[in-house]
Amino acid sequence: MDATLAGVLLLIGQIADAVATPFVGLHSDKNDDFWLCKYGRRKTWHLLGTICVFFTFPFIFSPCINCENAHQWAQLIYYAAFIIIFQFGWAAVQISHLSLVAELTPTEHERTELIAIRYSFTVSSNILVYCTTWALLHIANNDAPDTQIGPNDAHKFQTIVFCVTGIGIFTSLIFHIFVKEGNINNSDGSLRRNTRSISVLLKNIQLYQAACIYMPTRLFVNLSQIYIPLYLHEFLNMPATLLAIIPLTMFLTSFLTSLVIERLNTKLGRKISYCIGVLFGLSACIWIRFGRGYTFEHYQIYPVSMLLGSSGSILLVTSLGISADFIGQNTESGAFVYGFMSFTDKLGNGLAVMIIQYLRKFIVSTDYYRNILSYVCGCSAICGLLMILYIKPFPSYTAYDIINSDGGTENIDSSSSVVTTTNDRIDIFSSRQEHVT
Repeated sequence: MDATLAGVLLLIGQIADAVATPFVGLHSDKNDDFWLCKYGRRKTWHLLGTICVFFTFPFIFSPCINCENAHQWAQLIYYAAFIIIFQFGWAAVQISHLSLVAELTPTEHERTELIAIRYSFTVSSNILVYCTTWALLHIANNDAPDTQIGPNDAHKFQTIVFCVTGIGIFTSLIFHIFVKEGNINNSDGSLRRNTRSISVLLKNIQLYQAACIYMPTRLFVNLSQIYIPLYLHEFLNMPATLLAIIPLTMFLTSFLTSLVIERLNTKLGRKISYCIGVLFGLSACIWIRFGRGYTFEHYQIYPVSMLLGSSGSILLVTSLGISADFIGQNTESGAFVYGFMSFTDKLGNGLAVMIIQYLRKFIVSTDYYRNILSYVCGCSAICGLLMILYIKPFPSYTAYDIINSDGGTENIDSSSSVVTTTNDRIDIFSSRQEHVT
């Protein structure tokens, strides 16, 4: 397809994702009487999204059925329809899966651990897709070693999509069979329903503060992953093999770092953990800005990629943990909060990539992508750092709500051991010991 029309398809996907995320978040939080919702609000939307992805993603990477020779604008409409449905399904899967974390546990550290595990499997899936692609494009390639990828390789990408979609369906079945969606109950066994209306949420300044941490974090992670291959190709003139090895090094380091993030957040807290991630990220950006020459290209580039991978892992998991802290005990609005975060993410990243690619037409320089990694990624990390240092910590919980004798609820902070109340009997489950008054 024409490069401009291909860009239009990508833009359509970003817009569809940005619109779908708050929509899914809003409706995923509702308690409907529809019979399928008895399966679980979050898992129902996850199932719906999985079906949408399964029946659309393979078509995006397949020839236009009965329209291969049609006008490209006609093919654009054909592919745009599948992309829009796919992006809706993707949003439904991601938002429902993230909001399920808050449903499974009320405690801050357990939520962080679940997010870290989730991120570990995200990186694992990236590595799996990379290995599948490498196997089909290199091992099973009968062409010359220096042959570049072109339209003749379209069928190989179609095979890759079928492989990863099949694996995704298998793992989704495991999720739906073994993960039980539950609601955090009160100590008397009744269902806790701390709710915040959407209008109240949108008036809460802390929602936008959390978004101002999440958006630059995603900007740092996404732009570093997008532009590191172009930086290696245009500025360092590296061979094709290293264009694959360096991103793989980032993924592997990110995976290993994700195994210790929960402990890092538990011992040091959100702010210090985020500061460590920013320190790693800024070190990589500065190193990229001033690094060049034989030693840098052959040796130093590996620790640089490791710093990028570890910093992205720390920043992303910690920022998601901050979003979970904002949700707190109000799990009924959790999906909308994650949808709002994702909306700002897609909007910010979409605009950033469009501006970067637009300016590329006027700035003809081999160090263009080096400056993008150094300045844009570095500034994104600094913006997230300034915001997390500015905001006050959200209340964290290591216990269930306190149940009033009249059926009401009160929230307590995990550090509290004394609560003023008029109740004759309250049960307080502290993070260190149980106090029964």
